[in-house]
Amino acid sequence: MLINLTELFTRDGKEKDYTLHLDAKAFQTPDGVCDLADVKPVRIRVANTGDRMLVLSGSAKFALMIPCSRCLEPVKVPFSLTLDRAFDMKQTDEDRARDLDEQPYLQGYNLDVDQLVRDELLLNLPMKVLCDEDCKGICNRCGANLNHETCHCDRSVPDPRMSVIQDIFKQFKEV
Repeated sequence: MLINLTELFTRDGKEKDYTLHLDAKAFQTPDGVCDLADVKPVRIRVANTGDRMLVLSGSAKFALMIPCSRCLEPVKVPFSLTLDRAFDMKQTDEDRARDLDEQPYLQGYNLDVDQLVRDELLLNLPMKVLCDEDCKGICNRCGANLNHETCHCDRSVPDPRMSVIQDIFKQFKEV
Protein backbone atom coordinates (compact mmCIF):
# COMPACT_ATOMS: atom_id res chain seq x y z
CA MET A 1 0.00 0.00 0.00
CA LEU A 2 1.46 3.35 -1.06
CA ILE A 3 0.81 6.62 0.77
CA ASN A 4 1.43 9.91 -1.05
CA LEU A 5 3.06 12.31 1.44
CA THR A 6 2.95 15.49 -0.68
CA GLU A 7 -0.18 16.85 1.03
CA LEU A 8 1.70 17.05 4.35
CA PHE A 9 4.13 19.66 3.00
CA THR A 10 1.51 22.43 2.73
CA ARG A 11 2.17 23.74 6.24
CA ASP A 12 4.36 23.01 9.23
CA GLY A 13 2.71 21.09 12.04
CA LYS A 14 0.24 19.31 9.77
CA GLU A 15 -0.52 15.72 10.80
CA LYS A 16 -2.48 12.95 9.18
CA ASP A 17 -3.62 9.56 10.47
CA TYR A 18 -3.83 6.51 8.23
CA THR A 19 -5.45 3.12 8.82
CA LEU A 20 -4.31 0.70 6.14
CA HIS A 21 -4.51 -2.97 5.32
CA LEU A 22 -1.34 -4.77 4.26
CA ASP A 23 -1.33 -5.85 0.63
CA ALA A 24 1.15 -8.66 1.33
CA LYS A 25 -0.15 -12.14 2.10
CA ALA A 26 3.30 -13.46 3.07
CA PHE A 27 6.76 -12.14 3.96
CA GLN A 28 10.15 -13.40 2.88
CA THR A 29 12.23 -14.28 5.96
CA PRO A 30 15.59 -16.07 6.31
CA ASP A 31 13.58 -19.27 6.95
CA GLY A 32 11.68 -18.90 3.66
CA VAL A 33 8.32 -17.43 2.73
CA CYS A 34 6.04 -17.21 5.77
CA ASP A 35 2.28 -16.67 5.48
CA LEU A 36 0.54 -13.90 7.40
CA ALA A 37 -2.24 -14.69 9.86
CA ASP A 38 -4.46 -12.63 12.19
CA VAL A 39 -3.64 -9.39 10.37
CA LYS A 40 -4.93 -6.20 11.98
CA PRO A 41 -4.97 -2.84 10.14
CA VAL A 42 -1.74 -0.86 10.28
CA ARG A 43 -2.16 2.48 12.05
CA ILE A 44 0.19 5.28 11.06
CA ARG A 45 0.48 8.96 11.98
CA VAL A 46 2.70 11.19 9.86
CA ALA A 47 3.54 14.70 11.07
CA ASN A 48 5.31 17.58 9.34
CA THR A 49 7.70 19.02 11.94
CA GLY A 50 8.94 21.80 9.65
CA ASP A 51 11.92 22.30 7.37
CA ARG A 52 10.76 19.35 5.18
CA MET A 53 11.09 16.86 8.05
CA LEU A 54 8.44 14.19 8.52
CA VAL A 55 8.01 12.05 11.63
CA LEU A 56 6.16 8.75 11.34
CA SER A 57 4.78 6.75 14.25
CA GLY A 58 2.46 3.80 14.21
CA SER A 59 1.84 0.16 14.96
CA ALA A 60 1.23 -3.12 13.15
CA LYS A 61 -0.14 -6.34 14.63
CA PHE A 62 -0.17 -9.71 12.90
CA ALA A 63 1.10 -13.27 13.19
CA LEU A 64 3.47 -15.17 10.93
CA MET A 65 3.44 -18.89 10.29
CA ILE A 66 7.15 -19.65 10.80
CA PRO A 67 8.53 -23.20 10.55
CA CYS A 68 9.79 -24.78 13.77
CA SER A 69 13.59 -24.81 13.86
CA ARG A 70 13.65 -28.52 14.76
CA CYS A 71 10.68 -30.26 13.10
CA LEU A 72 9.68 -27.72 10.41
CA GLU A 73 6.01 -27.70 11.46
CA PRO A 74 4.43 -24.22 11.05
CA VAL A 75 4.18 -22.21 14.28
CA LYS A 76 2.00 -19.11 14.67
CA VAL A 77 4.26 -16.35 16.02
CA PRO A 78 2.50 -13.09 17.00
CA PHE A 79 4.13 -9.72 16.30
CA SER A 80 3.26 -6.29 17.66
CA LEU A 81 5.53 -3.84 15.87
CA THR A 82 6.06 -0.20 16.76
CA LEU A 83 6.93 2.01 13.83
CA ASP A 84 9.02 5.15 14.51
CA ARG A 85 10.84 6.86 11.68
CA ALA A 86 11.99 10.35 10.74
CA PHE A 87 12.35 11.39 7.11
CA ASP A 88 14.49 14.29 5.95
CA MET A 89 12.86 15.05 2.61
CA LYS A 90 15.69 17.48 1.72
CA GLN A 91 18.04 14.53 1.22
CA THR A 92 18.26 12.83 -2.15
CA ASP A 93 18.47 9.07 -2.60
CA GLU A 94 22.20 9.45 -3.26
CA ASP A 95 22.65 11.38 0.01
CA ARG A 96 20.84 8.65 1.92
CA ALA A 97 22.97 5.95 0.30
CA ARG A 98 26.15 7.86 1.15
CA ASP A 99 25.01 8.24 4.79
CA LEU A 100 24.10 4.51 4.89
CA ASP A 101 20.53 5.57 5.68
CA GLU A 102 18.83 4.01 2.68
CA GLN A 103 15.08 3.83 2.99
CA PRO A 104 13.73 1.45 0.34
CA TYR A 105 10.20 2.07 1.64
CA LEU A 106 10.41 5.75 0.66
CA GLN A 107 10.30 6.34 -3.10
CA GLY A 108 10.15 10.03 -3.88
CA TYR A 109 7.13 11.29 -1.94
CA ASN A 110 5.47 7.85 -1.73
CA LEU A 111 5.69 5.68 1.38
CA ASP A 112 5.44 1.91 0.82
CA VAL A 113 3.79 0.64 4.02
CA ASP A 114 4.32 -3.05 3.17
CA GLN A 115 8.08 -2.49 2.78
CA LEU A 116 8.20 -0.43 5.99
CA VAL A 117 6.50 -3.23 7.95
CA ARG A 118 8.74 -5.85 6.29
CA ASP A 119 11.88 -3.93 7.33
CA GLU A 120 10.65 -3.62 10.91
CA LEU A 121 9.67 -7.30 10.95
CA LEU A 122 13.16 -8.39 9.89
CA LEU A 123 14.59 -6.55 12.88
CA ASN A 124 12.16 -8.28 15.25
CA LEU A 125 12.31 -11.88 14.03
CA PRO A 126 13.17 -14.39 16.77
CA MET A 127 16.48 -16.25 16.48
CA LYS A 128 14.83 -19.64 16.87
CA VAL A 129 11.17 -20.70 16.74
CA LEU A 130 10.12 -23.92 18.46
CA CYS A 131 6.68 -25.54 18.34
CA ASP A 132 7.34 -26.92 21.84
CA GLU A 133 10.26 -26.77 24.27
CA ASP A 134 10.44 -30.57 24.10
CA CYS A 135 10.35 -30.77 20.28
CA LYS A 136 12.30 -33.84 19.16
CA GLY A 137 12.86 -32.59 15.61
CA ILE A 138 13.25 -34.78 12.55
CA CYS A 139 15.41 -37.83 11.94
CA ASN A 140 18.54 -36.86 10.00
CA ARG A 141 18.49 -40.20 8.17
CA CYS A 142 14.88 -40.78 7.04
CA GLY A 143 13.27 -37.37 7.71
CA ALA A 144 10.53 -38.69 10.01
CA ASN A 145 9.02 -36.18 12.43
CA LEU A 146 10.05 -37.68 15.78
CA ASN A 147 7.21 -35.87 17.59
CA HIS A 148 4.61 -37.97 15.71
CA GLU A 149 6.40 -41.23 14.95
CA THR A 150 9.46 -43.22 15.86
CA CYS A 151 11.95 -44.49 13.34
CA HIS A 152 14.44 -47.32 13.67
CA CYS A 153 17.40 -45.61 12.03
CA ASP A 154 20.88 -46.15 13.43
CA ARG A 155 21.65 -42.84 15.15
CA SER A 156 25.09 -43.77 16.45
CA VAL A 157 27.50 -41.35 14.87
CA PRO A 158 31.10 -42.45 15.20
CA ASP A 159 33.59 -39.83 16.25
CA PRO A 160 35.69 -38.97 13.17
CA ARG A 161 38.77 -38.63 15.37
CA MET A 162 38.49 -42.34 16.13
CA SER A 163 38.55 -43.39 12.46
CA VAL A 164 42.21 -44.46 12.64
CA ILE A 165 41.51 -46.80 15.57
CA GLN A 166 38.44 -48.17 13.79
CA ASP A 167 40.62 -48.96 10.74
CA ILE A 168 42.98 -50.92 13.01
CA PHE A 169 40.08 -52.93 14.45
CA LYS A 170 38.84 -53.68 10.93
CA GLN A 171 42.30 -55.03 10.00
CA PHE A 172 42.26 -57.41 12.98
CA LYS A 173 38.80 -58.70 12.08
CA GLU A 174 40.05 -59.75 8.66
CA VAL A 175 42.88 -61.86 10.15
